[in-house]
Amino acid sequence: MARQHLIFDADDTLWENNIYFESAFDQFCEYLSHSSMSPTEIRGVLDEIEIANSKIHGYGSRSFARNLAACYQHVSERDISPGDLAAVMEFAHAILERPLELLEGVAETVAHLSGRHELTIFTKGDPEEQQAKIDRSGLAPFFEHAEIVREKNEQAYRRLAEDRRFRLEHTWMIGNSPRSDINPALAAGLSAVYVPHPRTWALEHEKVPESHPRLLRVTSIRELTTYF
Repeated sequence: MARQHLIFDADDTLWENNIYFESAFDQFCEYLSHSSMSPTEIRGVLDEIEIANSKIHGYGSRSFARNLAACYQHVSERDISPGDLAAVMEFAHAILERPLELLEGVAETVAHLSGRHELTIFTKGDPEEQQAKIDRSGLAPFFEHAEIVREKNEQAYRRLAEDRRFRLEHTWMIGNSPRSDINPALAAGLSAVYVPHPRTWALEHEKVPESHPRLLRVTSIRELTTYF
């Protein structure tokens, strides 16, 4: 195979991420101790807040902390003290202290592919937070470029390909998120490899084409070595 440009998503493609946010949400629900709302109903309120606030504050643990505080103010049944807001925000801030856990097969797969192709990390979120993850992962030496953006949409992929002078017919986006990785990359003219993660954030769910000439589906990141 000719040398390819392989663009990797980071969170929940290279390392675990959403499981920590889910754990923080579980702590939030326990602290809230609502008398009538189920966690699913509370999650629905939080989702609406996150959709609105992501346009202003973006993504990451700090933004999630703000969103939990806003949700608490919206649904709490008791008088709210500054201590309450500090407590629920700390559930999110604690995510920053969690150890970074590479997904199974990532280290050896990335090392193998880096000897054959050009690898890029393309992730969205808080620049400081995402860069810290890249540094802690130990994977940086295998990537020729890493870029952190506010949103991963069709325009962002077109801009990345143009700036890096990627030939679209040799460029692949590899990720777990239909909304941020697969569908916008296909719309921008790239090929894509869909690597589902069982705990992908609900707001990243979208329908992925059942059949597409530029789409490859795998069940494990290790399978990439078969195709590339």
